[in-house]
Amino acid sequence: MRYQDGKADELKTKFWKAMDDSSFLFLQLDGDPSTAVPMTAQLDKDADSAIWFFTQKNSDFAKLGAATATFTGDDHKMFARFHGNLAVETSKERFDQFWNNFVEAWYDGGKDDPDILFLRMDLGNAEIWNGDMNILNVAKMALGMNVHDEAEKQHAEAAL
Repeated sequence: MRYQDGKADELKTKFWKAMDDSSFLFLQLDGDPSTAVPMTAQLDKDADSAIWFFTQKNSDFAKLGAATATFTGDDHKMFARFHGNLAVETSKERFDQFWNNFVEAWYDGGKDDPDILFLRMDLGNAEIWNGDMNILNVAKMALGMNVHDEAEKQHAEAAL
């Protein structure tokens, strides 16, 4: 683990904040890159080991199983790739918690649309990069100087 001498928890906290600010990511089933599509992750601040998705029953994600998500923060200062396992979420309470007008816009039948598939991604390992380069590193890059070592310190491999 790297990030300010092993403080990966700091980077994980920044990651969850960035995800809360913009929950759009690319999701794909492992082993099939053609399934990569943009999705909206549904987040619960008290459940930091899972995220949820609404999709269609005929989507590739209905196959369930191992999946990978890639994320870039709105300000391009946070990047992540994380793995997990997709499963059908059966909790009606969780479904109701995340249902909103933006989700409803995708389903003609509203909450009762027969094509809705509600998924949970149980999170595993992640690689997270803090892309917030300080002014000194930006100046070094402008001068063509190497900033690799400084950038490596802004990277962590962790379990979410």
